[in-house]
Amino acid sequence: MSPGRAERLRELGLWPVWRLTEQRPSAARSSDLAVGCATAHAQPPTPDTLDWTDLLATVAACTRCGLHQGRTQSVPGTGDRNADWLLVGEAPGAEEDRLGEPFVGQAGKLLDAMLAAIGQRRGNNVYIANVLKCRPAGNRDPDPHEVAACLPYLKRQIDLIRPRIILALGRFAAQSLLRTDTPIGRLRGRVHDYLGVPLVVTYHPAYLLRNPADKAKVWEDLVLARRTLSQAGPG
Repeated sequence: MSPGRAERLRELGLWPVWRLTEQRPSAARSSDLAVGCATAHAQPPTPDTLDWTDLLATVAACTRCGLHQGRTQSVPGTGDRNADWLLVGEAPGAEEDRLGEPFVGQAGKLLDAMLAAIGQRRGNNVYIANVLKCRPAGNRDPDPHEVAACLPYLKRQIDLIRPRIILALGRFAAQSLLRTDTPIGRLRGRVHDYLGVPLVVTYHPAYLLRNPADKAKVWEDLVLARRTLSQAGPG
């Protein structure tokens, strides 16, 4: 401020009471800004940027929904990471939760038999995963918010694997991936699309253990999936 203006303000009794001050954030606001910046830097990367190592570590430590509170371990999936075939089920059961691998027990043996029928086997050109990576208590159907929390992991797996065909095993997997409530009987028998990958719907092996008469329908679905892959040509 110029000496002349300071003198005039002093004569009016406004100096040094009135003066312009520099706008500075309060200590509390500065602290809030610092915390906000630290929080922003602490945010984990989104699943669509993760490689396999980081993806598996993130799934193992995931707390996106309440299912993590009751899990023994997460079940991200297993198999050939360059597979043509991606099989997607619903969610881990008790044995899967204990062992950390999808489709074990009697349902897993039946799934292996299904694969063998079309010349495939677990771990060789086949990757197996679930929509959910943690077991819902009592093997209940997953809630929509649990699906929304977990589905980005499956989408990233698809990005990394780049399968040429997806086989959705069971009503829940099919409806979750296709975002529909259409009954599985009406979803079967035709080729759908999921993220640009052909998708075929069939019954879950656990369902077939209770309803063996429907194995013939599953064979039809497997043939459809194999034919779709064959018609697509070399990967």
